[in-house]
Amino acid sequence: MSDIEKRWESDVLPSLSGLIEIPAVSPAFDAGWQEHGHLLRAAEHVRDWIAAQDGLTAEVIRLPGRTPLVFAEAAARYGEGEADGRPGDGADRGTVVVYGHLDKQPPLGNWSPGLAPWRAVVRDGRLYGRGAGDDGYAPYATVLALAESPSHARTVLLLETGEESGSPDLDAYLSELADRLGDVTLVIGLDSANQDYERLWLTTSLRGAVQANVTVRVLDQPQHSGVASGIVPSSFRIMRQLLDRVEDPVTGMVTVPEMNVAIPDARRDEAAAAAAARPGAAASFPFAGRTHAVTEDDAELLLNSTWRPTLSVIGAAGMPEPAVAGAVLRSETTLRLSFRTPPGVRATVARDALVRILTTDVPYDAVVEVGDFLLIDGWAAPPSAPWLTAALDGIGERVFGKPCVSVGQGGGIPPIGQLADRYPAAQFLVTGAVGPDSNMHGLDESLNLAQAYRVTEALSMVLAAHAQG
Repeated sequence: MSDIEKRWESDVLPSLSGLIEIPAVSPAFDAGWQEHGHLLRAAEHVRDWIAAQDGLTAEVIRLPGRTPLVFAEAAARYGEGEADGRPGDGADRGTVVVYGHLDKQPPLGNWSPGLAPWRAVVRDGRLYGRGAGDDGYAPYATVLALAESPSHARTVLLLETGEESGSPDLDAYLSELADRLGDVTLVIGLDSANQDYERLWLTTSLRGAVQANVTVRVLDQPQHSGVASGIVPSSFRIMRQLLDRVEDPVTGMVTVPEMNVAIPDARRDEAAAAAAARPGAAASFPFAGRTHAVTEDDAELLLNSTWRPTLSVIGAAGMPEPAVAGAVLRSETTLRLSFRTPPGVRATVARDALVRILTTDVPYDAVVEVGDFLLIDGWAAPPSAPWLTAALDGIGERVFGKPCVSVGQGGGIPPIGQLADRYPAAQFLVTGAVGPDSNMHGLDESLNLAQAYRVTEALSMVLAAHAQG
């Protein structure tokens, strides 16, 4: 058993289990989060564990009215024979920022027998519990990686408690802490996922999002459908026509120009390599009956979910349940639209285009309202520096026995984009320890412990490579 595995079992699992037991649901799902105090408890729990480790300091910072944040710091450490502070020992390499979050998704429903969202259970090499993989392991893996690394630059952990709510408070903290963060030269994000446990998967892009409620109103009050139909236009029919303005109903292609970008050749090559590394992964969903993916080309499926915009209707209002639906022509229809947008699309520009398209020349001059927006910009990683490329090659060879794979992710991690905006010259490494069966946000969330050990070792190698330049 390696030193990393021993420390995971002796030091990490007890504390991480305690973190799982705190119902630190993100503010978007707990309006009384301040009164309940669970987010603060989670932050203090992790702060206390970090502060007890050699060579680290940690504090909980609370800006008025905002969710708490843990700020932890490890000073630069010189490798053997480097105490003179010569270049390449970590002293002149700026600050490494490691990002993670401590807030969690809601429990969701009934977990499998013997499992529960707020109970830590180790079973068959996995740690079960809400927040085990998303994203409770992040600070623990980082601290162990710092201890394992022979040298590292000054390293700061930023652990927020609002990521599952879109990170509305992080920018304020980044402004508040700008002087303390200093010259950030490397950002490590530990909130992404692997497509298997055979190698390290590197996230090189994240899609953004434009979500909005769209309401079509045709009447001030509902009317008998036998009397009004044929005279009053259906709000649902008008909604269908409006949707056809922004999405091809046959192919699903989003046709809003402001939501599309040219896909870089390098990203096409990445998608092809990722598809070859794990064939069929892009279409490994529990399809109903004979339903199948939109194409059989794995690389195109990856590009569809990472570099092309998509539309999902994720909510509806104004429609009664079928069992109680009467013969009524409804006065209005509301849909919650969720567009996923590729890197390079500015969410505010896409929002303005969407509003213009949906509210101009509306059939029958019906009333259309578009609002309640959620906006997230996408992100694309900068080219890797030679030292990072070499480190990743070494990780593939020494830790996993297979080369690392780079691929985009279809979901968003807003903090990565926020950090990229503030530190455009920094290198970025976005990865994680969870896999396709970790059930993040779902029932029976778990962390594959063997992968967590390997990711910890990989982090130690990246930290050392960064310090050496």
